[in-house]
Amino acid sequence: MECVLLGTGGMMPMPGRPLTAVAVRTGGAVYLLDCGEGTQVPYKAQHVGMRALRLVAITHLHADHCLGLPGVLMMRSQMEEASPLTIVGPRGIERFTRDVIRDLACRITFRLDFVELEPGERGAGKPLLAYQDELISLRYLPLRHSVFCLGYRLEERMRPGKFSLERARALEIPPGPLYGKLQAGERVTLPGGRVVEPGEVLGPPRRGRHVAFCTDTAPCKNLYHVLRDVDLAFLEGMFLPEHSAEAQAKRHLTVVDSARIAGRSGARETILVHLSPRYDSRQARQVDQVAREVAPNVRRGRECERFEVKLQDR
Repeated sequence: MECVLLGTGGMMPMPGRPLTAVAVRTGGAVYLLDCGEGTQVPYKAQHVGMRALRLVAITHLHADHCLGLPGVLMMRSQMEEASPLTIVGPRGIERFTRDVIRDLACRITFRLDFVELEPGERGAGKPLLAYQDELISLRYLPLRHSVFCLGYRLEERMRPGKFSLERARALEIPPGPLYGKLQAGERVTLPGGRVVEPGEVLGPPRRGRHVAFCTDTAPCKNLYHVLRDVDLAFLEGMFLPEHSAEAQAKRHLTVVDSARIAGRSGARETILVHLSPRYDSRQARQVDQVAREVAPNVRRGRECERFEVKLQDR
C-alpha cells in the first residue's frame, strides 16, 4: 500500500501548498480522500493513475474539501471506457456534484454512484461501514466541526493466516501449485482424492493495513475511535498553539491537540495536514518541533510526499 499526499493546505490553495488530499493505492486500485480545488493538478503530476480511481470520499461540504470534484471528473472523462466511480460523502454531495455537472455542461462519460452519509448515524464508538469492495472497507464516524464532517478509516481486507510448512508436510501435500491455492484460501484435492481445507495448514486470519484521514474537527471522542491503532494517520494540525483560541472558535485542532490525540489513540505514525494559509514556510517548520515535543511519531507532511504502509505481520 502506498499513500500519496497531494497537498497539505487548508482553506485555499496557495503557491507551493495545494489543498489537503490523499490518494491511497493498493491492489491496483486508487482511493482518493478529499478533493479540494485543484486536486487534479498534483494527482496528474504524481502519476497516481486516473484509470485506477475507484472511489472519492469527501469529508464535508466546504469548498477546500470538495470543489476539486468537477476537475477530477472532467479529467477522468478524457479516458476511453472509464469504469464507474463511487463518491462517498455527507448528505448533499450528490446534489452538489450533479448540479455542477449540469450547470457547467460537463460531459461525464462514466457512471457515478453515490453513497450519502447521514448526521444521525453515531456508531456508538465503532466506525460504520460506508463502502467496501474486494480490497478494502471504508468506515466513518462524524467528527465535531461547524458543519457535518466525517472522519474516514480505510481498512484492507483480512489476509489469510500464515502458511504452515510443517502441517503441509504432515498432510503429505506435494509442494507446488497446491500450496499457493491453500494460501489463497482455496480448498484443494490431493492426488489420492483427499480434500484439504485451508484451515488445516493456515494460522488465524491476519489484519491488513489501516489508514485514517481526519480533517476539520475539534477534539472529540469519535476522533480517537477513527484513529485507534491505525498504521498511518493523516490528521489536521491547522493551528500553532498560540492561535488556540481561534482553533477552538472555528472547531479545529492545534498541533498540540493533534499530537496528543494521535499519541493516545495508538496510531503508529501520524502526518499533520491542513495547515492554515497564514503560516509561511518558516512558521510551517515550527509544526514539526511542536508536534514532536508531544509525541515522537507525529510530524508535518510535505507536498507530494509518498508513504509506504508496510504490513505489520507478514
